Amino acid sequence: MAAAVELRGPKRHLLAGNLPEFRRDRLGFLTTCAREHGDVVPLRFGVFRALFINHPDAIEQVLGNSRSFVKSFAYDMVRPVIANGLLLSEGDFWMRQRRLAQPAFQRARMGEAYTPIVVERTRRMLDAWTAGGVRDVHAEMMRLTSQVAGQAFFGADVSGAVDEVSRQLLVLTELLTKRLDSVLAFLPDRIPTPTNLRVHRAVKNLDAIIYLIIDQRRRSGVVQDDLLSRLLGARDEDGSGMSDRQLRDEVMTFYLAGHETTSLLLSWTLYLMAGHPAVQERLREEVTAQGDGPPTVADLVRLPYLDAVLCETLRLYPPAWGLGRKAVADCEVAGYRVPKGGSILFSQWVMHRDPRFFDDPDRFHPERWLDGLQKRLPRYAYFPFGGGQRICIGANFAMMEAAFVLIMLLQRFRFEPAPGFEVVLWPAFTLRPKTGVRLTVNQAA
Repeated sequence: MAAAVELRGPKRHLLAGNLPEFRRDRLGFLTTCAREHGDVVPLRFGVFRALFINHPDAIEQVLGNSRSFVKSFAYDMVRPVIANGLLLSEGDFWMRQRRLAQPAFQRARMGEAYTPIVVERTRRMLDAWTAGGVRDVHAEMMRLTSQVAGQAFFGADVSGAVDEVSRQLLVLTELLTKRLDSVLAFLPDRIPTPTNLRVHRAVKNLDAIIYLIIDQRRRSGVVQDDLLSRLLGARDEDGSGMSDRQLRDEVMTFYLAGHETTSLLLSWTLYLMAGHPAVQERLREEVTAQGDGPPTVADLVRLPYLDAVLCETLRLYPPAWGLGRKAVADCEVAGYRVPKGGSILFSQWVMHRDPRFFDDPDRFHPERWLDGLQKRLPRYAYFPFGGGQRICIGANFAMMEAAFVLIMLLQRFRFEPAPGFEVVLWPAFTLRPKTGVRLTVNQAA
């Protein structure tokens, strides 16, 4: 039965609803909504209405029930880019694609096949660094993780394309975020507005890179034990393989998502360590105690503080700062009625900084994770990679890659804030640093 208490939320504008305040400061607006209006807050963005939920139990109702909820309207903004890839597909088709890709992300495979790739690519990057200068570590991490994703998942050397990918991805992020902020966000992407036309041009440029990866593998006739070979070898019940279009959608999804999350995790971790030298030095001591050789999977179990630093970074700066779902039928969430097609919103940024679950929540304090905090927390008080059946398939890969890169960075360098530089948060589709992360890079003592 629906709750009898009337839901109250922030004041709305006549046509735009809550969109102006959301557009002005997404993270601050959602945080204020949660603190001032409780665990269930009604919102309206132009013509779209949504319930914003801020309690782990309510979030579990949604993420733990993938048959009753599908991706919300906001994900349609990125459909021109990844179309029907794993991120956006639904139902039985999504399940088939997920099962097909899952073996590529098993722990044993990551340790055997991916570790040498991460180590070698990181070594090449660090060999080109010189101590004493200022670097945009976000740009460096984007370039590195893009190369790793191309080689690990698709057996492709994308070194010559990574800068173009980064440029096009930035263009798309700016354009799609602008569209999401508009009261006309509901308009189909096929309508030839100036924004939509620029989106399609950027996607076409990315397509040229993705189709080249697919074409080169097909022409080579080489069968490798990687994600692309599994996709190419997949067969439907009638014996037919994936169409070029579906292959493109999956490769685009895994390539873009496969490096974006890890690059952001690394960028924010370096930013936080630079501003907290005691944390950086404690982590360096833990890392160097294992020796100065290339890291292995076996090393990770002996580095609890490294894991704590990564967990704390994901708490404060989750790459996915908010998620949304849409009800496929009339239902209730947290005791409130949600009609078919109704949207539910929830935010990792808000939950991860909720004082009900985290002491001194705005403080960067990795030590909080060393006494079993993660086991004591409600399941969805901390969910940097989502949850339920749709939890990020590459979560373990992202954590492993980030750990290896940090080990190698700390073996050779230490990081300090660049004079006069301030990070600008940009909560687009992921939580990005708007103007990069510029740090002074010095030789490790």
